[in-house]
Order: sequence, then C-alpha cells, then structure tokens
Amino acid sequence: MSEEPARPDPDALLAQIQAEAGPKRGKLRVYLGAAPGVGKTFAMLQEGHRRKDRGTDVVVGFVETHGRPHTAAQIGDLEVVPPRSVEYRGVMLREMDTDAVIARHPQVALVDELAHTNAPGSRHEKRYEDVEDILEAGITVITTLNVQHLESLNNYVKQLTGVHVRETIPDRVLDSADQIELIDIAPEALIRRMAHGNVYPPEQARRALENFFTESNLTALRDLSLRATAREVEEQLAALMDGRRPLTGAPIGDKVMVAVDHRPVGKALIRRAWRIASSLKADLVCVHVEPSEGRRQVRSTEDDRALRSNLQLADDLGARVVRLRGKVSDELIAYARANHVATLVIGHPTHSRWSEFIHGSVTDDILRKMPDIDVHVVGSPERPRRV
Repeated sequence: MSEEPARPDPDALLAQIQAEAGPKRGKLRVYLGAAPGVGKTFAMLQEGHRRKDRGTDVVVGFVETHGRPHTAAQIGDLEVVPPRSVEYRGVMLREMDTDAVIARHPQVALVDELAHTNAPGSRHEKRYEDVEDILEAGITVITTLNVQHLESLNNYVKQLTGVHVRETIPDRVLDSADQIELIDIAPEALIRRMAHGNVYPPEQARRALENFFTESNLTALRDLSLRATAREVEEQLAALMDGRRPLTGAPIGDKVMVAVDHRPVGKALIRRAWRIASSLKADLVCVHVEPSEGRRQVRSTEDDRALRSNLQLADDLGARVVRLRGKVSDELIAYARANHVATLVIGHPTHSRWSEFIHGSVTDDILRKMPDIDVHVVGSPERPRRV
C-alpha cells in the first residue's frame, strides 16, 4: 500500500509564502508643522522614546538638531546610525546612510527633514526617496516636514510670504502617509521662541525675524498646515465610510484638466489645478498641445527644457500627462469632451489683441464652444502688457 505524502507544516508553509512575497512595506508617520522651530523634531524623538520603552526596536536614521541643546539632549539613549560624510566643494557634509539603516533593519527609523536635498553624488537627489527605500524594506519611518515644502503650494507660499522655497516634495508623499500629526504653535509664541535663541543662533534669528518669521507669514503658513491636515483627516474619514458616499467630491468620472506649454506660468497652472482636483477628489490631466504645422513656432532648446520641466512637475504630482498636436483650442475641446473633463485650468492669453483678432483666442474659443465646463483662467505676475 502506497504511503500518503506528508502534509506540510502550516507554520512553515506560511513562513515560505511570506518570504517569497518579500517584506511588508513599512508605515509612514509625518509630523507636519507650519515652520522651523515649532517642535517637530522634538516630538519625533519623544515618540521614538515612547516606542523604545514599549520594547520596539528604534534607531535614529538621521536627526538635525540645528545646534539646539534641548533637541540634542532629547536623543538620549536612542541608537543613532552613523551618517555618511560627503565632501562637496571642500566642505564635509553629513547625509543619512540609507544602506546602513536598511542593513540594521530596525522596526522603526526616525528620519528628520523629509524635504532635504542630498549632497551631489548621493544615490537619490531627495531624502524622501531614501525614505521610500527604507519603507520598501519593511521598516516604519517617523519623519518631519514643513508645509511650505509641499510642491503644490510652492507658488502660493511665494505669494503669501515673498519667499521662494526651493526644496519641495511631491504631495503624493504626504498623501501616502499612514499618519499625519500637526505640531502647532501660535505665531506669537514661535516668534518669542526665535527671539530667545531657541531656534537659530542670535544673528541668524535676527535675520529670520526680519524676513520669513513675521507674524503675517507665520499666520498664513499655520493656516496652510491646518488645512493640509484637515484634508488628510477628511480623506481618511471618507475611506472609513464603507459603502457610503464620500463627504465631498466631483461626480464619478469627472476630471480636472490643465493646459500648459513651455512658459514659466505652467508650474503655477499645474499647482492650481492640483489643488482644485484634490479638493474635488477628481483625477488630474495635464495636456500639452503642439500647434499644427501652419502655426507652429520654432522653440529654443531652453523652451524645450522648460516644457519638459513643466510636464515633469505634473507627473510628480500624479497627473496623467497627455501630448497632442493640432489647433490648440480644437484639441483641448475634443479631449475634454471625450474624457469627461468638468474643469479646465488655463493661462491668461499672452498674445497681443491684434494677434487675437487675427487668429482668435484659445480661451474665448473654449468658453464659446463649451459653456458647460468650468474654466479657471490664471494670470501670471510676469505677464507682459497686451497692446
């Protein structure tokens, strides 16, 4: 009589399946603040100690104390993964050693300043990309971020504060977070903290108080951080409403479309369109129409580079990028009708009134032929006077 094959051990079988599937992605927790000095790094380190006291394996992947003694003291007995030293133009820079963090493979890694730009020659340009590698390795990451570093708010922050923030991250990074906690402080209290030297050294604090750290700027940034946190809470609540209609949103299938070319205003258009799409819970489409041969103008290499940069920004923000060819207004109208576009974001005309009289205006053509679509016409501060 033949013997029955031995039944596999359930625990061994489960372990084999999990090994073949690879590590489960770690969770991302973000401490969000309106500005430097509100206490994000301090809160991150406190959370690290709380988890360590509960028996969780926690390491500091990277922390930037900015010379603040209270923050440095908060590291305490937390294990710190030594940073890499990178020489750049004769200066030694400290960067997170992502490979060492992954090799150490803790349960939780504390990583400060998510929007930080790495030194040239690093594997990734941005620290958030290093964090994504750590998350993919199955390690939970707790990190910090200031609201002005969100890509979609870049133009808005400049309008509010007069400061152009150069370090940005795609909003999808914050959207992917499992938890977002707002670290809030009144502008007056933050200004006092700055004046007492608790944020920057005296001379740097004086310059900051005269420029970025004004009460009006901090109030505006605080409002942005509150709104960003509220949006994430609404989306999480909507996801929990199983089988029920979301709290807000556009009709199913509706899209927001933004039309761009090589002009610098294209980035402002894309960011405005992203905010509209986000508030409506709608998909975003970025369309560039290459004019047909009859009206095509020769673009310079610089213009081509600017167009690629605009389209790359749209891709970074999660938009679908579409390139068409033909008469601009006809192509935009045809695409909008065929793809359930409910809202169009377009730049203010830059042609002279005489040119518009001869060739017509793209905006006027769309408004006349598509009265059922919402059109947002966005001006540009650098727009030349039309004659």
